[in-house]
Amino acid sequence: MEAQQFLAEFGHIANSPGGITSLRELVLQFAVQGRLIEKGSSWTLRTLSDLGKWGSGGTPAKTHADYYGGDIPWLVIGDLNDGVVESASSSITQKGLENSSAKLVPAGSLLIGMYGSIGKLGIAGVQCATNQAIAHCVVDDSLALTTYLFVFIRAIRANLFLKGKGLAQQNISQTILKAQEIELPPLEEQFRIVAKVNELIALCDNLEVQQKDCRRVQNKLRQATLKAVSTATGPYELQTAWSFLDENFGLLFNSPEDVDQFIAELKNISVRGLLSLASTSSVDVDRITIDCDNLRDSYVSSGLMRRQKLVTVTSTEVIYPAHWAIVPFDKVAVVIGGVTKGRNLRGKSVLTRPYLAVANVQRGFFKLTELKTIQIGVEELRKYLVQEGDLLITEGGDWDKVGRTAIWRGGVEGVLHQNHVFKARVSSSYLLNEWVELVFNSGVGRDYFSGASKQTTNLASINMTQVRSFPLPIPPLDEQQEILVKLDELTSQAVAWRKQLEKKQRLASLLAGATVEALTGIATEQQEEPMKAPKTELIAQLRLGDTPNISAQAPLAKILTRHNGEMPAKDLWQRFSGDVDAFYAQLKVEVSKGWIMEPPVAEMRQTLTDVEGI
Repeated sequence: MEAQQFLAEFGHIANSPGGITSLRELVLQFAVQGRLIEKGSSWTLRTLSDLGKWGSGGTPAKTHADYYGGDIPWLVIGDLNDGVVESASSSITQKGLENSSAKLVPAGSLLIGMYGSIGKLGIAGVQCATNQAIAHCVVDDSLALTTYLFVFIRAIRANLFLKGKGLAQQNISQTILKAQEIELPPLEEQFRIVAKVNELIALCDNLEVQQKDCRRVQNKLRQATLKAVSTATGPYELQTAWSFLDENFGLLFNSPEDVDQFIAELKNISVRGLLSLASTSSVDVDRITIDCDNLRDSYVSSGLMRRQKLVTVTSTEVIYPAHWAIVPFDKVAVVIGGVTKGRNLRGKSVLTRPYLAVANVQRGFFKLTELKTIQIGVEELRKYLVQEGDLLITEGGDWDKVGRTAIWRGGVEGVLHQNHVFKARVSSSYLLNEWVELVFNSGVGRDYFSGASKQTTNLASINMTQVRSFPLPIPPLDEQQEILVKLDELTSQAVAWRKQLEKKQRLASLLAGATVEALTGIATEQQEEPMKAPKTELIAQLRLGDTPNISAQAPLAKILTRHNGEMPAKDLWQRFSGDVDAFYAQLKVEVSKGWIMEPPVAEMRQTLTDVEGI
């Protein structure tokens, strides 16, 4: 197959999501099927054990320091790079070699991972040793080329993984590996096949580089256009810049994620006052403060909260329009902590109510599919009850959850908030809740909460003082309204662009999948748009069973293969291209074939509500 023919026939695959990876896999499959060159008639069926001398390595005892740090490169799985391995991360001494099951492996030997990363490959660039997780083959050059065997194992790597055993770490024995059958062409054809594979893989690599270069140029052009939007000095300039975006979005946006980043930038420039003209009105900070103080005083006098210590506004380097005010959030909103779980309520009259936890509060919306309940004292209900219009702000958890904010619009009666979710009430009509939500969820808010948070490994949290000290920018009321309206209009247009790109990607994926299936007879797993969770929750844990034939219609087993052979049924369904009934039908087939192990119980649990958000 010539390079130009390859481009002509498979160019549309390259432009689909994950297309270059699919092309590489297709090249390898065609290679071992004899479809890259004119196939001779003398291919013979052998096993890998016939093709050379096989062995595996070992690990010298760690208690002997003199076994390590020598002149012999000692490879572990992480050193394999699917290419020529020129160096090792560790080395051993001759004494370490002699007192372990490690062996010297000649340069040019094929190296194959057997534990964890099954089928990960390398060709020894130097004489070396390996640990026991790596098998090696010194190929008999009268039968096969090391490079051809390398191509073959890359082509069947997914099938090898299916033959692996174990749950925590998949592994394959050398016995299974050596028993793998291979249809072996004559040496002369092996040379030609390897040369053609190298040519086409290099072409794929070049296409990938070109795609990345194109994306970089595209990103720069999009940023320049966004800058034109943000620096527009009047409605005409703004409309001109936006019209350019609208007319050229195909050149500026490549994926739905590009649009997501663009929308995030729109929020950022909105918060800095770059999407609106300066208002002739002034910010009535005194009026907002008086309204807030009155609300706080009523809470203190009624016993709902204690008088809080005064806070000062945190300094900020963000530049806002000169006519805006910047005040500590505590000056314009009353912030209240939530109810703590596990308290002693013995002897008290209690109520059971649903509550909002961190997982329920997203950026700008709520996920209400799994609301839990909590008991509180009757006298506490008013303090922790969430009212329509309240701002809910997350205390933390994972680092990206800190300061997530959403406005409660109702939908669940009598809902409370947990202590890891702050509740803020803005009582003045001169400050819009929607403006506060926008600021907190923008890059400005995220940077503040990230910088202010106490962070440990993968976890972060903020305290109430840091929320109350947030330097909140406040435009005049009419400017708040103008910014929110304009942002909503621009975001709606951007969402329309996103839908077009999603449709384009789906069509490209379907076309690429149909092409691959027509050429290979193997159905490919399509990347579908994210689906909402079903009204029933799938909670069974599913595991790989027996190895299906490489051409078997086993999409669920293929997905499990790529996720270490095990995942919850709900996660597997969400990666499956079909509704829940089709999923169960396919699961039944694959369980009956033994490709997926029979789950202990066919469990389904009704969720509390199928509401996705407000």
